Amino acid sequence: MREIVLDTETTGFDPETGDRIVEIGAVELMGHVATGRTYHQYINPEREMPQEAFEVHGLGDDFLRDKPKFAEIGGAFLEFIGDAKLVIHNAAFDMKFLNAELRWMKLPLIPWERAVDTLEIARKRFPGSPASLDALCRRFNIDNSARTLHGALLDSEILAEVYLELIGGRQPNFALSATTVTTDANTGSVWTPQPRPTPLPSRITEKEAAAHAAFVEQLGDGALWSKT
Repeated sequence: MREIVLDTETTGFDPETGDRIVEIGAVELMGHVATGRTYHQYINPEREMPQEAFEVHGLGDDFLRDKPKFAEIGGAFLEFIGDAKLVIHNAAFDMKFLNAELRWMKLPLIPWERAVDTLEIARKRFPGSPASLDALCRRFNIDNSARTLHGALLDSEILAEVYLELIGGRQPNFALSATTVTTDANTGSVWTPQPRPTPLPSRITEKEAAAHAAFVEQLGDGALWSKT
């Protein structure tokens, strides 16, 4: 199963009042394991970066001015995520911005049901406890010391670790919990193991059997083996 752990950084809180995406970071998981494939893109928001947003993200107008506009990278972004589930912390926020940008480009919107919201998962698992990304890092002892500013790719990498902990660790469906059914290649029927028609001969030598008998005799009548 392919999943994309995703984060965006924006100029503000509402695309309908003119706020835009300035950065996207994403990490690919396959079967809940990071593949090493990532997506990272700074974006020219086509507007000034508010001071409060600059203080949070550290991205200023001079830095973003020569970056591509969303209209130039939207297609490549959709190609990277494909039809994978999108793992997002506070998914409603990021999905709102992504779909606004895609709508303005007249590109297909991302269905809401594709989003896996780690904030919602955390609140269900730990009701009443802080559920921010930093709080979850503290809970799971995940190193987020490099997170001095909000950065989309770094936050995605950290969120991937948090997500794996939230769903039960790095191998939530380890093979020991699985049920394997084997079918007969010729008949297609379910195969079940049967007793051997002839028991295998003992591989204990006469010398080993005699040594064991002598050892049990030394243990006295109360020995477990002497009662068989």
